[in-house]
Amino acid sequence: MAEGERCSFSRALLVMGLVLLFALDTLHAMDNQTTFLYFAYGSNLLKERLQLKNPSARVHCVARLQDYKLVFGNHKGLASDRWHGGVATIEHSPGDEVWGVVWKINMADLESLDRQENVRLGAYSPVEVSVSTRGQELNCRTYIMNSCVYAPPSPQYLKVIVMGAEQNGLPKDYQEKLKAIETNKYEGPLPVMEELEKALKNSKQKKKGRSDA
Repeated sequence: MAEGERCSFSRALLVMGLVLLFALDTLHAMDNQTTFLYFAYGSNLLKERLQLKNPSARVHCVARLQDYKLVFGNHKGLASDRWHGGVATIEHSPGDEVWGVVWKINMADLESLDRQENVRLGAYSPVEVSVSTRGQELNCRTYIMNSCVYAPPSPQYLKVIVMGAEQNGLPKDYQEKLKAIETNKYEGPLPVMEELEKALKNSKQKKKGRSDA
């Protein structure tokens, strides 16, 4: 290959590389505009629970929120009709940590997620937190309860959180801490659990169908 041809070939490769880099950056920017990262630490740890109302949610990674702790309560002390007990929130606590799942969700589901967290009613406020995963930091949306009055969760609610922690492989010691949380021992019916159990059953059937194929 002549010297001039080599130079032309090198320039062509450089231009192709720059075009490819630009295309990747553009795709990444477009993805950021159409999706958001959400850090879940409560019942939304469980995929089937989150996808009941937010079907686009996909696991991005497991992450840790430093200097916060997991607590349970109710907005202004009003017991949750959905779960019949305290529900999860986080509060600042130096030295503590909260483990959770970072989900990538379509922007189209943002309103649904806010509705699930009763943002319009003022029960929770959306906030941005920085979480750690594999040596990097991610900025994520999460929710913190307003005017929290502490109250123990129902066994059913805690079960969903524990199932989500197991499903996504949160650290074993953190899973044990979750299992040890005291509940209010509520034994009555919960419509949301019936809906969730159907979703879990459907999920198992789909997995079985794929493995049999």
